[in-house]
Amino acid sequence: MPLPRARVVTLNAALGPLDYRVPDGMAVEPGSVVVAPLGPRQLVGVAWEAERLPSEEVGDNRLRPLAGLIDVPVIPAPLRRLCEWTADYYLSPLASVLRMVLPSSSALEGARQLTEYRPTGSVPARLTPQRTQALERLEGRQGTIRELADHVGVSDTVMRGLVNAGALERVQVEADGPLPCPVPDHAPPSLSADQQAAADSLVAAIGKGFDPVLLDGVTGSGKTEVYFEAVAEAVRQGRQVLVLLPEIALTEPFLKRFAARFGCAPTAWHSDLRSSQRRRAWRGIASGEAKVVVGARSALFLPYADLGLIVVDEAHEPSFKQEEGVQYHARDVAVMRARFEEVPVILSSATPAIETRHMVASGRYRELQLRRRHAGAELPSLEALNLTADPPPRGRWIAPRLLSELEANLAAGEQSLLFLNRRGFAPLTLCRTCGHRFQCPNCTAWMVEHRLMRRLACHHCGHVMPPPAECPDCGDKDSLVACGPGVERIADEVQSLLPDARTAIVTSDTIWSPARAAEFVANMEAGEIDIVVGTQLVTKGYHFPNLTLVGVIDADLGLSGGDLRAAERSFQQISQVAGRAGRGEKPGRVFVQTHQPDAPVIAALVSGDTERFVEAETEARQEAGMPPFGRLAAIIVSAEDREEAEQVAKRIGRKAPDVDGMAVYGPAPAPLAMLRGRHRFRLLVHARRSLDVQDVIRDWLGSVEWSGKVRVAVDVDPYSFL
Repeated sequence: MPLPRARVVTLNAALGPLDYRVPDGMAVEPGSVVVAPLGPRQLVGVAWEAERLPSEEVGDNRLRPLAGLIDVPVIPAPLRRLCEWTADYYLSPLASVLRMVLPSSSALEGARQLTEYRPTGSVPARLTPQRTQALERLEGRQGTIRELADHVGVSDTVMRGLVNAGALERVQVEADGPLPCPVPDHAPPSLSADQQAAADSLVAAIGKGFDPVLLDGVTGSGKTEVYFEAVAEAVRQGRQVLVLLPEIALTEPFLKRFAARFGCAPTAWHSDLRSSQRRRAWRGIASGEAKVVVGARSALFLPYADLGLIVVDEAHEPSFKQEEGVQYHARDVAVMRARFEEVPVILSSATPAIETRHMVASGRYRELQLRRRHAGAELPSLEALNLTADPPPRGRWIAPRLLSELEANLAAGEQSLLFLNRRGFAPLTLCRTCGHRFQCPNCTAWMVEHRLMRRLACHHCGHVMPPPAECPDCGDKDSLVACGPGVERIADEVQSLLPDARTAIVTSDTIWSPARAAEFVANMEAGEIDIVVGTQLVTKGYHFPNLTLVGVIDADLGLSGGDLRAAERSFQQISQVAGRAGRGEKPGRVFVQTHQPDAPVIAALVSGDTERFVEAETEARQEAGMPPFGRLAAIIVSAEDREEAEQVAKRIGRKAPDVDGMAVYGPAPAPLAMLRGRHRFRLLVHARRSLDVQDVIRDWLGSVEWSGKVRVAVDVDPYSFL
């Protein structure tokens, strides 16, 4: 119903709701996207129900008129309710959540052509080293000047220089081309009896309201093919489907499987899209033309016209937790969106999180299990290699037993995977003469050596520097030594020990886009790679039938650090990487290198007794009142001046309310005490499950004042304790 006056939420988080007069002839309703004047500026915003956002009443005679109504579909009521819930639960401004609903300014403009740029294929004779390196990284990529510059990590000026040199050419792109439409019955799969039973149950749920389902299946059991049947049913009913993936690198392999099943690719949504692609996707989603959307966690807040199903693939993945801005967990918000939309939500995982298992045990979610691999494939054998009893030679990281298995696999013409969740060549560089350690100037973190890119890099703030020729403290040359292994060092060791092996390094440094992921998959499927050395990027989503051997270089790496989920995360990660082996007709073998073969995580992996491990972890959490049986929230105080940050943190600590069932720990310097040039202090709130901790924290922080130089962020249900 058109409104005579509108309460508008703008995209500016510093502003609260603002009231405007609706000019005659402008039909504004809740959810309308409008242009609101504020002083000399004009801000994009969304009209909201006034009764849901209390504000100081202003007389009609004092209201400014709205400047315009944007011609896009209204933001649906269920999505507005989700925005309110997310802002309230995660203690974030509603405007910050709304920015995820309206992330593309070009999508709000009328139909038009866009100018993009692409390499011409010619390399001018005289180019600066920076322009030469930029051109190498473009790899046939297309986009605006700003997008190409961001992708390569250079300024717009460098890109424009390449245009002037003839290395890049202009391309006119139609902004609103047609989107592909999946065909539900294009290539139905042949399912086993247990797969068919699970698929039938999911299909029956489409169109029947809110229904949270855990699809719990061992690696290689065909979970994707099973939930594809629910996707097909939703498309038959004319509804839209959202599939969330935890990593952008998984998008390309998934698109390939989807296209084989449905005859075309779905609509993709992730950070690597060009501006024109984001515009087309957003408008197709809002109009209902985009029937199936596959994307990263931000796709959760897009304005679907008629959402019928949500799927969260690899639902246990910690990368679904957003660590900056609105610090939401996409798995949990997906369940809430399904509830507001009154549609089913499928959480698919081979290693479900304890929080999800608890929801099943309490009867809030239902569970479908797939306990056998597809097409008769067997789960791989798993053996722990005790590095204390049989260590690698000095200066090496691959144990003798694992090396002999690699040699046998290479001789048999089969592929192998070595897993180490540590990017770069070495995590620390120091001077053997004076002991100087190279630390990031902006963070309390060591600079990681990346030999492939010839640089030292901070993995927290992105600061890079060339490897120095001498120690900056004592001036000694040839005294710098790399300490510890990263994947590049393991790859070097493989090349040294097995010179005939064709090796590929798979990390976020080498697979930075869906196109690079597609190239890696094609090379693996063509048999052009013998040994993959990778991080957690290769632990999920990939299916290589000829990959029969997996070696975990350091299973102890994730067991330290005091993280309450450390053991669970290590179990999930090693289980997932082990699941890459033996997915075809050939059996798989997994070898886990460890100094702690008797640790509960390792023992559970070797014995295959997942239930006992989960029960023990769950019992420990329950005794300590930790999630999902209790609640945690972190308050992070940061400032460029250490003393100022500490004083505000102490002031907040002194004002901590005395609430039954809640304890406050700290403040204390954060484990990562400086990040991006800002000193950090943390307080940790631990509360009973029934306590409305958000209201307590909101009132608590509202009673404390601090200067604009200090930032205070709240992380509800934290996953990172740095």
